[in-house]
Amino acid sequence: MAIEPWLPMGMTLPSGSIMQRALFAGDGWQIIETADGGRALIAIDALTRRWIAAGLIEAKLLASFSYGELRLHELSDSEPLSLCPVNQSKSPGNKAQALAFAQALKTTRDIDGLSSLHNALYCKKLCRLLPVYSEEMPVQDDVILGQWLTGGVRMSVTAVGQLQQTLSWLAADHLVDVLNSAGFTSAAALMADKPSSEKLLREAQTASFELPGRPALTAFFHEHIIDIVQHAEQYEMMGIGFPSPVVLHGPPGCGKTYAVERLVEYLGWPCLQIDASSVASPYIHDTSKKIADVFEQAIEQAPSVIVIDEMDAFLADRQSGGEQHRVEEVAEFLRRIPQAQQHRVLILGMTNRIDIIDPAILRRGRFDHIVKVDYAREEEVQALLNTLLATLPKEGDLDVEGLARELANRPLSDVTYVVREAARLAARAGQLTLTQRNLQAALAATESRTQQGGSPNRIGFI
Repeated sequence: MAIEPWLPMGMTLPSGSIMQRALFAGDGWQIIETADGGRALIAIDALTRRWIAAGLIEAKLLASFSYGELRLHELSDSEPLSLCPVNQSKSPGNKAQALAFAQALKTTRDIDGLSSLHNALYCKKLCRLLPVYSEEMPVQDDVILGQWLTGGVRMSVTAVGQLQQTLSWLAADHLVDVLNSAGFTSAAALMADKPSSEKLLREAQTASFELPGRPALTAFFHEHIIDIVQHAEQYEMMGIGFPSPVVLHGPPGCGKTYAVERLVEYLGWPCLQIDASSVASPYIHDTSKKIADVFEQAIEQAPSVIVIDEMDAFLADRQSGGEQHRVEEVAEFLRRIPQAQQHRVLILGMTNRIDIIDPAILRRGRFDHIVKVDYAREEEVQALLNTLLATLPKEGDLDVEGLARELANRPLSDVTYVVREAARLAARAGQLTLTQRNLQAALAATESRTQQGGSPNRIGFI
């Protein structure tokens, strides 16, 4: 961003560097780009004297010159990203850059414990933050460091969980080093005590992943996703880098969304959603752009998960005569899916209409696994009923097997509804326990909407 300078463009400085353009400017100072690709800080005499008096800079490090009646001082740096305003900087690209800023913040605070540093000038060469002594509302140092690390997000480093999730490029132990270097030892201790996502996943395996009533789908997730994540090094030796994308398809209410939600919860990774409400747009090219943005965010936060709900809304067969923008959206997915897998993004798709999905999307190399999730069998319903009833107060032995026979081959959402409705009837009757009678009454009132003869309740005028 070019800024109108208060020094003439093209001016030759005493150090021999030639001003090219103004990058940043404030009251009494300006940062310019020099001909050799570096940057130079030009400051008026009054501001420079305050830095010298505070012990933040030595006069011998400055080149001084006059321009008209102005007495000016220059400090140059050959590294373009190591001289900039704190509140206009980009997120550091690696641990070394993060440590350098943290050390500069700590060194400055050891010298000057009072001046606000939220709009100070970061100078890596001096290992200092040079305050500009403005009258704006001061910002606490923990927020200054958080904002600099994240590239502009107003976040305190004491919010260690949120900070670690945002700084996915910086390993947890490296972030601890940065916080310690900046003097935030308490936050560093919290971060050190906070287990990494990989550690959380390893610890979670003591309580194995399970989908009640879905043993086959549970086994599939274990074999093709969880085991690969758990034993990454072993799989990488055999050329398996990351779990392949998966499509779950089946009729409404068969438990696809529930299964995906439980898997995402178990993995504990950031999850981004692509559905009609999040990316659909009436403007040409806008939906494709939003899709691309979701993939970019997932890659930045990797390992992460992208859930594509109602895939048929975006990925219908291009040969069916769809509009041009639909073709563009399919093409965007075709480009992004392999790229996301390479960057440790797990993609889980769901659809009720697998028959209309574009064949290019479903071929191996994009979605390697296409899994049908059908209505539950009797034993699967019984397993889910046992899970749902386990936490409810019950009267005597309930006939779970009989109830499972009645609910077999119906959506799992019906099973959940029957238990919920039975609990509601018990509460309405003032009971303290759930009875078989409540369950039978709830079952009788829950007609199947997937079978012939089922009709919804009507409320209205006759």
